[in-house]
Amino acid sequence: MPILYRDRDIILCLKPVGVSSEAGGMPALLGGEIYCVHRLDAAVGGLMVYARTKAAAAGLSRLIAERKLQKRYLAIIQGRPEPERGEMRDLLFHDQAKNKTYVVKRSRRGVKEAELAYRLLERAGELSLVEILLKTGRSHQIRVQFASRGMPLAGDVKYGSRRRDCPIALWSAALRFPHPVTGKPVCLEAMPPLIQPWTDFSDYFMAKEHENEIH
Repeated sequence: MPILYRDRDIILCLKPVGVSSEAGGMPALLGGEIYCVHRLDAAVGGLMVYARTKAAAAGLSRLIAERKLQKRYLAIIQGRPEPERGEMRDLLFHDQAKNKTYVVKRSRRGVKEAELAYRLLERAGELSLVEILLKTGRSHQIRVQFASRGMPLAGDVKYGSRRRDCPIALWSAALRFPHPVTGKPVCLEAMPPLIQPWTDFSDYFMAKEHENEIH
């Protein structure tokens, strides 16, 4: 499991697909005293930050509450978003018994506001590669917000995908935030693994990697 950055306060790493981000999963793999301050669904991989001290955990939690911890995702959806750049705002209810989230029309107990911004990056047949800036962090938020608009993520059978031959096409691609202790800017990016369906966009990722090398 790649650890991309580590100091006395925080660890940034790549969570593998299929591993829980919470107790018994990533913290156990990382070892030592680890504090989880944000989550990724077990079926989703990519960048995560963990705290190594209570003070750092409190600092990261504060950054999340103040929306100063920026989380950027890549997703492959079935269909094409209209407009190609925009925002989604919904009320979501997470059914713990079914482990499924629903878009609802009215606020009630357990309902939370959800917001994200997106932009279309590339097309490949019926699939679209989109970049997502998460403004709130709700259970299954990205998955249900796109699915409720008729654009399920490729491989996300729970939310209506017709693709059963690949994992859920969602990847935590970038984290940007001020260090919870020093205040220095932290920014890391990570490309998704080149497996299906990400390989349908391999030309895009190769061009992006070349662009990063030039800069």
